[in-house]
Amino acid sequence: MPDEEPKSAVELAMERFRKKDADAGVTERKLSAAQKQAIAEARNICEAKLAEIEILYRSKFQGVSDQEAHRALEQARLRDIQRATEDRDRKIAEIRNEE
Repeated sequence: MPDEEPKSAVELAMERFRKKDADAGVTERKLSAAQKQAIAEARNICEAKLAEIEILYRSKFQGVSDQEAHRALEQARLRDIQRATEDRDRKIAEIRNEE
């Protein structure tokens, strides 16, 4: 029996996921340098949008004293954050699916 170190929980979980993917017919594809760059750019654009949203709503919150108006602004802020992250995730998925 070779002297191997025990595998970590993460390594064991990754092996299970790879086996599950292989059984389902999912193959692992390497990303090209251009795809990696495009994904990084999509993430950077999203981070900039999220920062812009926070700045915009922070200034709007300062002028609001009514609880109902505050809740409405908070809901709008959360919608904008969700829209930005969904847009980022959609773009990344499109980039990953490019051949």
